[in-house]
Amino acid sequence: MKLFADRMRNLGSENAFKVGDDIRRCEQLGQKVIRFNLGEPDFNSADFINRVAVEHINRGNSHYCPPAGLESLRKAVARQLSETRGIEIDPELVVVTVGAKPPIGYALMTYANPGDEVIYPSPGFPIYESWITYMGAKPVPLHLDEAKGFSFTAEELEKLITRKTKLIFINSPSNPTGGVLEEEEMKKIAAVIKRKCHESVRVYSDEVYEHIVFDGGKHHSIASQPGMLSRTVIVSGHSKSYAMTGWRLGYAVLPTAEEAAVFKNLNINNFSCTPPFIQEAGREALQHADSTNVVKQMVDEFEKRRNYVIQALNDIQGIGCAKPKGAFYAFPNIAGACENLGIIEKYNKLPKVKAERTTPSTLFQRFLLYKHGVATMDRRSFGQIGTKGKHYLRISMATDMDSLKEGITRLQNAVQDRDGFASFLKEDKYVF
Repeated sequence: MKLFADRMRNLGSENAFKVGDDIRRCEQLGQKVIRFNLGEPDFNSADFINRVAVEHINRGNSHYCPPAGLESLRKAVARQLSETRGIEIDPELVVVTVGAKPPIGYALMTYANPGDEVIYPSPGFPIYESWITYMGAKPVPLHLDEAKGFSFTAEELEKLITRKTKLIFINSPSNPTGGVLEEEEMKKIAAVIKRKCHESVRVYSDEVYEHIVFDGGKHHSIASQPGMLSRTVIVSGHSKSYAMTGWRLGYAVLPTAEEAAVFKNLNINNFSCTPPFIQEAGREALQHADSTNVVKQMVDEFEKRRNYVIQALNDIQGIGCAKPKGAFYAFPNIAGACENLGIIEKYNKLPKVKAERTTPSTLFQRFLLYKHGVATMDRRSFGQIGTKGKHYLRISMATDMDSLKEGITRLQNAVQDRDGFASFLKEDKYVF
């Protein structure tokens, strides 16, 4: 009898957290590490949000509460979504969750049987692919094109839709690329889905970065398109927009009361309810008069950093980087750097057992961390299927400008350190 169930072989992870072990090891070795790995705003939640949580704790509002979420928060969410999307949201269709990750698994459990096809962006949030494979559905990656700003077209999506398609993930603004779908393309995508998909097919619209859009742009939800509200699961949360990552507060808006009841029951089976004092703080974040300015100040700072980082990356020989329109990530193409450092040549000569455990961008990512003290994420951390020959890193710009400048300088030094990489690979201590 085996200890672990067979399904555990299919469960992926989020390497942004796993890299933490490597960072600690580097620091124990005396390396000062610049952290570009975690997608966490380097801002604190606003005082007016914090005060509400403390007040509710002091008042004893720390007991069980409705599994679908407090009525006060669900009404605030419905109001905010209705106003910003131009659609009418019923608070009864809102289900509050512990962060915005649970709805990913809930959607797979609710809609997809083993063998059903699920379309998702690649590069994309790694938990999409993890849950798809874990539930035995068939992953169908929609590979995003760097030349199009890591967006995609309705035509590209249409080619992937079949009679077995059951769920389609859309993430705009995107993690890890910062790609943003414009309204005109969203209209075409909605038209394709309505024409090609059965009405029971659901679109999972991940809108967690909805407020972090640059250059005067605006976030567009596919649920706002005619006929799409009844087909779309809208998901967002407080982690990114309100710098509340550790609070763990998210929500899903379901198309029907029946589907909302399923998500509520999954809450009951998983964690009973989201802490009420956190929900009340989340309600304050949505309703407080100063929230708009607080979010704007943070986004303005992210845009300044974006402008510096993209220019600095493109000035490095062997690296090119598309300009993200949202979120707070850069996703540079490092193919030239890998070629210049001899990484691709050395990777192709690795024994099969080692080559299967890594990629050229992974080798560069580990070299950059252990020898130059910069923590980034490799391409395979954002979807592994069909990514051979694609060489990218994700750089989180959610850190101060001085650290960004130091990290980019170290990155430039690493790109020129051909002998250092050869030595690192030969050492074989922290390579794999």
